[in-house]
Amino acid sequence: MPDRIRIDDNHLTRRYRQKFFLMAAVPLLLAMGAIAAIVTVQSRALAEREIVSLEEQLLEAKKEELRNYISIARTAIGARYGNALPDDEDAKREVMQTLAAMIYGQDGYFFVFDYDGKNLVAPRQTQLINQNWLGLTDTNDVPITSEFIRVARSGGGYHSHQWFKPTTGEQAEMVTYVIGLQDWRWALGTGIFIDDIRTTVAAARAGVEDRIQSTFVYIGAITALALLAVFVAGLWVNIRERSLADARLKQLTQRIIDTQEEERGRVARELHDGISQILVSARYAFDLTQRRMKLGDTRASESLEKGIANLTTAIQEVRRISRDLRPGTLDDLGLGPALKTLTDEFTERTGIETDLETVVFRNRLDDDAKTALFRVAQEALTNIERHSGASEVKVRIFGHKKGATLRVQDNGTGFQPDSARGGLGLRNMEERIAQLDGTLRILSSPSGTNIEAEVPLSHLLRPDSAVKESA
Repeated sequence: MPDRIRIDDNHLTRRYRQKFFLMAAVPLLLAMGAIAAIVTVQSRALAEREIVSLEEQLLEAKKEELRNYISIARTAIGARYGNALPDDEDAKREVMQTLAAMIYGQDGYFFVFDYDGKNLVAPRQTQLINQNWLGLTDTNDVPITSEFIRVARSGGGYHSHQWFKPTTGEQAEMVTYVIGLQDWRWALGTGIFIDDIRTTVAAARAGVEDRIQSTFVYIGAITALALLAVFVAGLWVNIRERSLADARLKQLTQRIIDTQEEERGRVARELHDGISQILVSARYAFDLTQRRMKLGDTRASESLEKGIANLTTAIQEVRRISRDLRPGTLDDLGLGPALKTLTDEFTERTGIETDLETVVFRNRLDDDAKTALFRVAQEALTNIERHSGASEVKVRIFGHKKGATLRVQDNGTGFQPDSARGGLGLRNMEERIAQLDGTLRILSSPSGTNIEAEVPLSHLLRPDSAVKESA
């Protein structure tokens, strides 16, 4: 049996430890998960705003660069174009040669289309010259030549599209700035590839993802450390609580032993001081009766009557001790009648006026609650008899919507409840009520003491299983 108890205790300890860990770990994990999600969303949103702003700034810088290139081109051809007539072919040829010679960087150049779609200048892609490209579109079906002409007719502007990059021969995204030479019906423009901007933006986004991943790693590490701290704290609390529980168990065991010894001592004293002496007196009376009968003494009947009276007293004492150990009235009739018998005997024994009030309610208390409340009343009356010096006691038992309450009030000298907690009587009261999940309140002053024990509604039986009781 001890091994079985130890195994059950270990099993309960493991379950307690697991529940403690889950109660602490699950909210922590949920909180960390929520923090990680919020940090991720906010970091991505902030980074996206910064990346969009960076992209706009880089793109605006590219556009400003294009405007500067076109300004340079207009300055280079301004004198010749400004003084030429619309049909001056020599001036047009000279301007085309000037623009064809104006290349910059590895991919930069100026191009010219007339408003009919014919390419006139393309120094890095000469295969386009003198061909009509009016319906030209890129791989995304974005119109190119027609859009150049439209923008040039409207006074100038930007157009984004895919175009072959001279250095790689592959298509890349390009931003083009086009102006119109209206006298000659030309669309003059130049473009800059912005794949480097896309690369920069992609690198920035990749950096953001790397930082978010690092943040997840940090949050995970912090969560792991927190869980480890929770586990260590739970282990420490478990060890400490087990130590305290063992200490309380030892104290409780010692209290039980002390209570048992005290009760045995009380029963032994009552048997020795009461019943034993009464039986001895009865034996002497019967011996005296026997001798007188042999002698023919007429007083033999007196001795016999005295012996019978002593036996009757002994029988009453046995019944009283039996009632003190476990009153049969409590089991047979209920708490009210048992308290009535207890208070009547208390008044008869001590001369202290006792008033019992029981609000009429069905005997719905279960056995544990009846026993606990009866023992509280018994212990309270014992303390009043021994220590209070009271002349009046009021006992009240009643049921209510929260359960049942026993109240014992006296007009004695009172005591300090805190200083009396070490006594077995009050400890027994507290432990009996605590086992029922009830409450015990003790209020004491020089004008008297009020002890109130309340058991919860869970210890009341259903009405259909209850039995009427009366005081």
